[in-house]
Amino acid sequence: MFKKLLASVGVGAAKVDTQLEKDQFIPGETVHGKVVIQGGDVEQSIDSIHIFLMTEAIREVDDKKVKEKVALQKYPIADQETIKEGETKEIPFSIQLPYHVPASHGRLPIWFETGLDIPMALDPEDRDPIKIAPHPYIDQVLQALESHLGFHLRKVEMEYSKRYGYVQEFEFAPGGEYRSYLDELEAIFFLHEDRIDVMLEVDRRARGLGGLFAEALEMDESRAKVSFTDQELNGSLETVARKLQQTIDQYKK
Repeated sequence: MFKKLLASVGVGAAKVDTQLEKDQFIPGETVHGKVVIQGGDVEQSIDSIHIFLMTEAIREVDDKKVKEKVALQKYPIADQETIKEGETKEIPFSIQLPYHVPASHGRLPIWFETGLDIPMALDPEDRDPIKIAPHPYIDQVLQALESHLGFHLRKVEMEYSKRYGYVQEFEFAPGGEYRSYLDELEAIFFLHEDRIDVMLEVDRRARGLGGLFAEALEMDESRAKVSFTDQELNGSLETVARKLQQTIDQYKK
């Protein structure tokens, strides 16, 4: 009885350890691994085992930017398990990363968080950091913007948007011909299995009194959407760059 009481507050209770086959992935990839549960000093019942895909994002609260943890996806792994005293149990799993998982740019943390739901006790947890490379489709667009159109990637942030929810925003400084009439270019990627939608926010440089007035009211920002099929993205980089250029050039005036 005393052991059960200790286990209920985490002393001598079951422990969980998620083991992944690797720790680097791309969006949409299948993750293989196993959840290893090590029994404690007493037998315990487990209502459910789940894995959360986690990251951090910036949200504006009362005109202040705060950082918060965000669960991007919840994966149920198993339920109604019993772990005996001192027993080791391994549960293999295969889960698919969502296409909207952000890339590991800068210091953005991305991790899997595994939890056991044990009634009347502290729930054991395990945290496993992972790295996410940009999907090849996103990489094509980034290369086109930088190497062909002269933009320079200045900042990448995971933010909460009233329009889109949690998104990863890529902010570019203009170069080349765009330096004279753009302040910045922001891009958000919406990845699908066979295409990518790119939402662009074009921030025009203020010109004259009217331009300064528009900039003060944030009327100098224009949004545009450009989509690429998998055939276009598997083709030449010049084709991708040309389509982006045609979209951005609409805001030269």
